Amino acid sequence: MEYTFTFSSNNEQLLSIVHPSAENSETGVLVVVGGPQYRVGSHRQFVQLARCLADAGYTTMRFDYTGMGDSSGDKAEFDNIDDDIGAAIDAFMQQQPELKRVVIWGLCDAASAALIYAHQDPRVKGLVILNPWLRSEQAMGKTMLRFYYLQRLFSKNFWRKLIAGKVDVTASVKEVKSFAADSINTGNKSHQASYQERMKKGLQQFNGKLLLILSGNDLTAKEFEQQAFTDKAWQKIESAHCFTERLTDSDHTFSTKKWKRKVEQFTLEFLRSI
Repeated sequence: MEYTFTFSSNNEQLLSIVHPSAENSETGVLVVVGGPQYRVGSHRQFVQLARCLADAGYTTMRFDYTGMGDSSGDKAEFDNIDDDIGAAIDAFMQQQPELKRVVIWGLCDAASAALIYAHQDPRVKGLVILNPWLRSEQAMGKTMLRFYYLQRLFSKNFWRKLIAGKVDVTASVKEVKSFAADSINTGNKSHQASYQERMKKGLQQFNGKLLLILSGNDLTAKEFEQQAFTDKAWQKIESAHCFTERLTDSDHTFSTKKWKRKVEQFTLEFLRSI
């Protein structure tokens, strides 16, 4: 029977839901929630995921980090929730003493937060990261040029609108020039460089297994691929300890029943390997 409880992180009270498994598995799953949303997830994805994993034998916990959902405090930034994740694992393992290891599951900036945190905690033996947030002006410029504007040129609908005079050509040209400039601009804001470097360092130092799930119809996933699969510093993403699955037609949040079931399947197969 799933239940709620609160735990403390830096004097704030964070709310969580635990989905116990009847099989008393030694591996638990911690669902870290990306913002801006709360523990239920888009289209109830996290609820359904947690129940699926618990039914399959893996006790699962999902929680609101500081300032989100029903947790107290000012909203924390995704790259500053290490204390919340650590406190959540402490509380999870106290609530479920049979647990000996944890796998962190995160979508978008929660996946980024998981990469930043995991190498610091020997209890974390695996990561499931979906469409990680790895934004930079340079990567975004390349992504928009390659996957948005180029596709528009081959779109019949675009040419119909152009012929009918429904496309603002001047504005479109300015946009393309702007993204082209961004694609060759190597300068990043300090915050961007900071969290990106911490993600990269986290991956390099993490000794557990990793499952990367990427959507085919998502610019965030495309941006991640632009950087992680072309930068040698990210080459561990293609190591024997990292498994990559792609859903070629899925959107960012895996919004259909079919895509959610595939994500659950990928996650369960990965958990069995831990």
